[in-house]
Parts: sequence; C-alpha cells; structure tokens
Amino acid sequence: MKRVRSRELARNVVNIGVPRSAGFTLLELITVVAIIGILVGIALPNYKTAIIQSREAVLKEDLFRFRDVIDQYYADKGKYPATLDVLVDEGYLRKIPADPMTGSADWEVVMSEQDPDNPADTPGVYDVKSASTSNSQSGTPYNEW
Repeated sequence: MKRVRSRELARNVVNIGVPRSAGFTLLELITVVAIIGILVGIALPNYKTAIIQSREAVLKEDLFRFRDVIDQYYADKGKYPATLDVLVDEGYLRKIPADPMTGSADWEVVMSEQDPDNPADTPGVYDVKSASTSNSQSGTPYNEW
C-alpha cells in the first residue's frame, strides 16, 4: 500500500488542484461591493444638492441680467419694453434664456403701472420672475426672487 502524505491529501481535497492565487473569494467581492454602495450612498445626496445650487446660481444671474437690461432699455427709450421679445429684437439680449428651474423660456413678467400723466401709453415689462412654483433651498419660492 502506498502511503500518502497528509499535506498532499489536504491540498488535493481543499483546493481541488486550483492554486489559491487564482481569484477572489465571495466574501472579498461582497465586501468591496458593500464599500462601493456606502460611498455612493454618501456622495449621491451631495451631488443632487450641488445640481440644485448651480441652478439657483444661474437663476440669480439670469434675473440680474434681465433687470439690468430692462433698466438699460428704460434709460435709452424712456419707457419699459412691451414684451421680453422686444429686448431681443432691439439687440439688448441675444436670446431669452431658459428658466433653469422650469427648463423653458416661460418667464413671469411684471408689468409697470399705468402712467397717470400719459394714459394712452401702454405699460411695459417692469420686472421678470421665475415661472417655477417650487421652493429654494432657503425656503423661499423661486417666483418671489
């Protein structure tokens, strides 16, 4: 009878001829997937917050530019523009920007009051606000900015 050393028998039974360095164990793979899941769970809310903050910054900039251009138009012409399209037609704006909160150029316009000295003069666009009814991160509605 041939004697088999216990070391060779253990290697053949446990590893079945496959060397240990050939791959990863299931436990190692599960650990890596769990760590990646935790990191994604931490990063995703921060990413969403950064997107909202960038949209709010664009909205503030657009509103500032609109109001500045309306003031320039009033200083040049002595009256407010009848519509926002007049600002584009007369070269004050290249195009009407899209509202970053709604995704379209559907701005809410605030008309100026009727001039009591000149009742025949039509009121023009005095101010512009966002058409979004959502609230900002500070809690104020976007259409009140």
